[in-house]
Amino acid sequence: GGGAGAGMRAQGLWALLAALRAGWCLLPQAGYLHPDEFFQSPEVMAGDILNLQVYYPWEFLSSSPCRTVVFPLMTSGVTYWVIKSLQQLDICSSCINSYTLLVSPRLLFTIFSFILDYSVYRLAPFWEADPWKALVLLAGSYVTLVFYTRTFTNTLEGLLFALLMVLVSSRKSAGSPPEPTSSPLIGIVTTAGFFNRPTFLAFALMPLLYWAGFIVGSQKSIKTVINHFLKLVLCACFTAIVFITADTFYFTSVSLDDLCSIKESSLFDVIAQVNDRIIVTPLNFLRYNLNPHNLALHGSHPRVTHFAVNGIMLFGTLHILAICAGFKMFKKYAHQLIWVKSSYRRSSGLLVRSEGNPTLLLFYFVPLAFLSLFSHQEPRFLIPLILPLVLFSTTQNRAMKWKPIIVIFNVLGALLFGCLHQGGLIPCLFHLEQLMHSPEPSNHPRHYTLLFAHTYMPPRSLLNIKKRDVHVQVIDLAGSEEETLCQTVEERANNFTCSGSHVFVIIPGTVRATIMNCAVSVKNETLIFPHLSMEDPPQIPFLFSGNWRKQLGLYILQVDRDQ
Repeated sequence: GGGAGAGMRAQGLWALLAALRAGWCLLPQAGYLHPDEFFQSPEVMAGDILNLQVYYPWEFLSSSPCRTVVFPLMTSGVTYWVIKSLQQLDICSSCINSYTLLVSPRLLFTIFSFILDYSVYRLAPFWEADPWKALVLLAGSYVTLVFYTRTFTNTLEGLLFALLMVLVSSRKSAGSPPEPTSSPLIGIVTTAGFFNRPTFLAFALMPLLYWAGFIVGSQKSIKTVINHFLKLVLCACFTAIVFITADTFYFTSVSLDDLCSIKESSLFDVIAQVNDRIIVTPLNFLRYNLNPHNLALHGSHPRVTHFAVNGIMLFGTLHILAICAGFKMFKKYAHQLIWVKSSYRRSSGLLVRSEGNPTLLLFYFVPLAFLSLFSHQEPRFLIPLILPLVLFSTTQNRAMKWKPIIVIFNVLGALLFGCLHQGGLIPCLFHLEQLMHSPEPSNHPRHYTLLFAHTYMPPRSLLNIKKRDVHVQVIDLAGSEEETLCQTVEERANNFTCSGSHVFVIIPGTVRATIMNCAVSVKNETLIFPHLSMEDPPQIPFLFSGNWRKQLGLYILQVDRDQ
């Protein structure tokens, strides 16, 4: 009875955590993890599909196309097209607002995130893990709650990695060969993953080797082996052609009319014309990122950052347990290789199912090692590894002893990244959007200048301003020095003499004092709480004083000329 009761409890807990994931997405989640969550999908699509004023990142300019447009179109693009259609059909008059612009793409990603849960459920029996314990560990991780509900390419990478693991592990029973369907699908998923983020090859390496080993080991005739590999390669090529065609049309905007209008010239001329401009985004991405000078622009980290810092920051105890188990197994195999003469026959058992754990550890550490070869190491690059890690942690009940620590760790992680981290910026954009869309008291059109200082890049799309509107100007001062900041603010404040112009400065409480040194006066201020900026952290003594809220807040200051 105890086992069944625990199983029921685990199922109930998983359902609660799944509801939290969906509910928190709708609330919405205020934390802002990294500019890429906006600028590599929703922001670009808001500009293309909804004609809003946005900031196009360099990767999406036709002069330097480094990111495929297929996934943004299939995710944010589809959700924006839906809300646009609803508005055009008069189903709702104001379908497009900062809330729907933020939440609709995230909601789609949150729905997709359950692919991860499905994969754990399918894979757990195969790797001899407890399915419901694994699901609770997955759904309770702040990585799932916070990162997998955001519009990152890394999130898609994690979902494609999960699908690939399901495809290579799927067997009806221990004896029967793998389903014939898997090889074409493996080809499609691997190529799609590569176009989404070329680093996907690091994640795909172990699953593909595992699959190849299994195919070669289980098939009697060489003909079936070749057949499997051919299917995979053909489907991979076909998928690549789809991506290349879509990207080429998007980035060069060769319309079908252009192609049809070249009637008099031969087909070869047409092909030559397009061929000049064929765009393979992952190759451009690799060309850019394999240049160490370029990577350094985005920040250089020591090679051990993923192992020593990011792994612990994302997965806590689970990462440490995996490292310890890895060392133990490494010692065991080294010992066998040295002492046991027959070890050649035995060590090939590394990829055999009876020793499920070492293989799962390889699924975790091989991608980690490959990603560690690059000097630019951000925590979110590791989020796809949650799947093998959760499965490994629930084999032999490894994680259960650490339950209280794991719970505290994930609650803190969810609060830090889901609520606090740059948490004022999105509510601030919501506030400004409402302010600018409120009905005008006079006939004079109002003019707004929004200066963002010491915050992450503000996603302009959330302000919901049409491209043809010229009455709003957004200036991103990023981490400018006091001098530049004052100069810009004073210039803007003195430029406007008419009554209809408003200048707002958006700045964290920790650096608010810099504005006081400028030659402007503040006539209105709004404090948005909480907001934690790691770049300008609050001083610890202030947090214990009376004005700790100001230290952990984001200010919207309306400035006036100094009389």
